[in-house]
Amino acid sequence: MTKTSISRMPNPAEFVPELNDISAALFRATGNRSVPRATMSLVHLRAGQIVGNTYLTILNTGFLRKAGQSEERITAVSSWQDAPYFSDAERAALALVEATLQPAPHGKERVSDELYAEVAKHYDEKALATLTIAIGQISFFIALAVIGKPQPVSSLADAQWD
Repeated sequence: MTKTSISRMPNPAEFVPELNDISAALFRATGNRSVPRATMSLVHLRAGQIVGNTYLTILNTGFLRKAGQSEERITAVSSWQDAPYFSDAERAALALVEATLQPAPHGKERVSDELYAEVAKHYDEKALATLTIAIGQISFFIALAVIGKPQPVSSLADAQWD
């Protein structure tokens, strides 16, 4: 199968090399093991689905497969609310990324006190800070993904930019 170029721009790190440092720092900050890596990938996959971005969806699906997650869990992320494959802690994390990335109901906060309390039941202070940073991390990469439109890849080792 021949890969057709879809990238809109070359690798932004070629022009702004500090991007590599920022990326590495974000991965270090979220890699402290206070939140399971699978949960991070589930959250990042859901973010990619919310914004309708193939690059982020394929990449995080690949991470989950490599981590040994079942196809049922991966497939059900888009309908996690009624899927039987997720723990209460994972559900809280998925609800948090949805609340963060989707518009708030008119006159209400995106992240309600009730949602925050639910997430805090499952994650200690370090884990909650890490999960918050992970949502910020994917938000940072959303801009690069939807504007630059890198090649869909299932590994960061693959060529993403033309």
